[in-house]
Amino acid sequence: MELYNTLTKKKETLKPLKEKVGLYTCGPTVYDYAHIGNLRTYIFEDILKRSLYYSDYQVEHVMNITDVGHLTSDEDTGEDKVEASAKRKKMTAFELAEYYTKAFKENAADLNILPPDIYVKATETIKEQIDLIKLLEEKGFTYTIKDGVYFDTSKLENYGELANLKDVELKPGARVEVKEKKNSTDFALWKFSKPEEKRQMEWDSPWGTGFPGWHTECVVMAHKYLGVPFDIHCGGVDHISVHHTNEIAQSKAAFGENLAKLWMHGEFLNLKDQKMSKSKGGFITLYDLKEKGVSPLAYRYLVLGAHYRSKLNFSKEAIENAKNGLHNLQNKVGQLESSKGDISPSYKKEFQAALSDDLDTPKALEITWRMLKDKNLDEKTKRATVEDFDRVLGLDLEKMKEGPLEEIPEDISNLAKQREKERAQNNFQRADEIREEIRKKGYLVEDTKDGYKIKKL
Repeated sequence: MELYNTLTKKKETLKPLKEKVGLYTCGPTVYDYAHIGNLRTYIFEDILKRSLYYSDYQVEHVMNITDVGHLTSDEDTGEDKVEASAKRKKMTAFELAEYYTKAFKENAADLNILPPDIYVKATETIKEQIDLIKLLEEKGFTYTIKDGVYFDTSKLENYGELANLKDVELKPGARVEVKEKKNSTDFALWKFSKPEEKRQMEWDSPWGTGFPGWHTECVVMAHKYLGVPFDIHCGGVDHISVHHTNEIAQSKAAFGENLAKLWMHGEFLNLKDQKMSKSKGGFITLYDLKEKGVSPLAYRYLVLGAHYRSKLNFSKEAIENAKNGLHNLQNKVGQLESSKGDISPSYKKEFQAALSDDLDTPKALEITWRMLKDKNLDEKTKRATVEDFDRVLGLDLEKMKEGPLEEIPEDISNLAKQREKERAQNNFQRADEIREEIRKKGYLVEDTKDGYKIKKL
């Protein structure tokens, strides 16, 4: 399998270090719902893992849950995102983190994202994080100032290699500075609690009461379960210049090794030509899509149609096209004879080659459609082959029953959409009236985790 390595800026052949491919994926910071831009990254990582399984690799997958230490600024300033959100929502930080962790897992299940082998919370590894900072201190890479313990990036050769940072970018002023920092790129390993502010999440340490830095958390959690180095580290492109750069710095300083051999990053989902961002507002959640009658798997289909390293523009037209594309695919599969046949070896080879070429999902989809339209293949072979492909695509195609999907009349569809709008505005009495109107016309609206479904009575 050839995968693009952000560190070396080229595709490389995967050569697992152990029997299982060690895979670490940066998980959610659980202070709010994940938006669909975040979820695009998790779908890409799911495709990676499914493709590894498809090519007969074994995988050990670890994902962190950041429930403390992620500040509102990458420059170690501002409030802790979880603590700040908990204050606004009048919840404890632990309650809030648990609530949004559950919501994230629900989103992942709706999108057919396979769960990791290990979920690990940052708050579960505080002792190990303190131990890592002690080790960095012993090796001369730390210093302490008024607000915390910092990593001295000037002590490390080739700092910033992942992001291809130039020397000019490492000079003072390149990032927002914390007073007393020696270098603008130095980052917090341990932040002290402010005397005037009682935090809910804080711990004693050799340096004072406080909490760990976000970059330290991931190094510890990855090292604890996968060792150093491990095979693949994934995240969004926004992690390259700061978060993953600082993970590498700590690993090299502490263990003399890069944290991972291969670094993979998913591109942004754009909304009106700007990346979707919680901090800037104007983001869309999976729950928003479901309220509008969009199946999570339609969004997955949209994501599959673009390479993970290319930007993807989200629009009403794009998601409608994805809905139609998924419906047509389901309809095509549903028309096939459901008894199992033999998988087409030639199409399987093509499909696997596309995935092995840095996860080329657009090509994999094209191969899927071409196979289904191939007049030289019988129905049983097509059915067996598409269900085999769906081990990676994750579109629940094996659930398609024999027989075409029924076309719903436009007036019924419009009434169902109107009902969803009323429900979104908490006008439940009006929503029930519309549901009854639909029933009188001979159709039933059912609410499911994937949105509503319309059936003929």
